[in-house]
Amino acid sequence: MSTYVKNGEATKIVLIGGGHCHALTLKALAERPEPGIALTLISPEPTAPYTGMLPGFVAGHYQREDLEIDLETLAERAGARLILDRALGVDRESRTVLLHDNAPEPYDLLSINIGISSQLAGVPALAEHVIPAKPLGRLAERWTTFLGRAKLLDRPPALCVIGGGVGGIELAMAMAWRLRREGLWNRGGAQAVLTLVERGDALLPSGPQALRRRLIGALERAGVRLLLGHEATGADAGSVRLRAMASGQDTVLPSDFTVATAGARPQAWLAQTGLALHDGFIAVGPTLQSVDDGAIFAVGDCAHMTHAPREKAGVYAVRQAPVLTENLRRLARSAEPGAELMPYTPQSDYLKLITTGGREAIASKWGLALRSHLSWRIKDRIDRAFMRSLEG
Repeated sequence: MSTYVKNGEATKIVLIGGGHCHALTLKALAERPEPGIALTLISPEPTAPYTGMLPGFVAGHYQREDLEIDLETLAERAGARLILDRALGVDRESRTVLLHDNAPEPYDLLSINIGISSQLAGVPALAEHVIPAKPLGRLAERWTTFLGRAKLLDRPPALCVIGGGVGGIELAMAMAWRLRREGLWNRGGAQAVLTLVERGDALLPSGPQALRRRLIGALERAGVRLLLGHEATGADAGSVRLRAMASGQDTVLPSDFTVATAGARPQAWLAQTGLALHDGFIAVGPTLQSVDDGAIFAVGDCAHMTHAPREKAGVYAVRQAPVLTENLRRLARSAEPGAELMPYTPQSDYLKLITTGGREAIASKWGLALRSHLSWRIKDRIDRAFMRSLEG
């Protein structure tokens, strides 16, 4: 594993991506500036959507601006340069970040927080007609456009969500709630059809049984049809083609709006960095450094914690932020390589608050699951507090 050696008077720290962890790192560096660093944030957009509030936006509980993290203001407060561009790669030999529109950006220390994509692969029609749930900004824009278009139809719409994980379940119920709120669920004596497709033969098979029962019940009450044991094989503007995993039989479902939450995929350019990867995600150790390059950190969904593998969840990115910030500080202060760094140990379990479309949520921990209005209020309070904390 290569070690970091301080280069010059100011340590060049570059953050790629405006995910939750980097947003909190900027906030921390704004509140307690670190002398002797030159900080740069690279992001395609001046804002970044907050994952936790996306289902609430889809359901209509939040406005678009409610879930946008203001990266521009955070960078300014932290004394960071903001480069509005898309990273294409990292040249580790020259220690530069390769950009789409700008010259390569040099770094001494680099942190990558670029999330994942849920774009389905392998079938061109899927890429063209199926909207990935991540990146979130595109889904938010397409959903708003679809609602306007659906009001012009002379029938209730048909929708399809591909992927029966927690993200897909939340989105499906949020969509059903919004269609009812907009008067689009029942029209002309007909009812909207919203199908949640899961390729496995069970919903959340590794999850607690109590949570699974609650979620299945919530989907039924929301009017969401659950189709297990099927995978998407194609799509066009008005339908999605499915294949039964057991029999190979094909089915065509009408769908005016198709979203994919399945298949969390790493950003393709990571494979060209030469960094050690796990299923395409950057392999990091307890200090959140790449296992084979001590000058590079990776956090959030784009990282794989080799010391404590976990599912992809925003709670880990949030709790990685203090460790990342402290380790960047320690390396920036150290004129010698091998500074002692802080380890990150993720919790084994955490309180899951899963929204069910309306102002209710299922709270799940320790194998228990409870649906209530109070759970939604707790989640709403947590999310709003998180966003307020980034406002200064």
